[in-house]
Amino acid sequence: MDIPPERLSPDVLRSLIEAFILREGTDYGLSEVGLEEKVLAVRKQLSNGKAKIVYDDETESCNIVSTVIPQTPVQSRQKPSYDNDDYLYSDVEYPED
Repeated sequence: MDIPPERLSPDVLRSLIEAFILREGTDYGLSEVGLEEKVLAVRKQLSNGKAKIVYDDETESCNIVSTVIPQTPVQSRQKPSYDNDDYLYSDVEYPED
């Protein structure tokens, strides 16, 4: 079941986003990205529909999932920019040109 972010209190939404970020363990390469920047990136993705909050009745838990199917490196040879809102897709390996 999808849960619109606006249905959650600000504190609960922030906690859910932080839990998602902290369990992902994503590597940002040469530059460190702070927690606040990551939270803002995930909030933006929730706002623009690139991600959604899903509740699973069976496990009685919530998760944040992507709504966008990322292109494979063969389809798009562009490396993602970590200065934008591509937080959820930062673990794809891209071949060198």
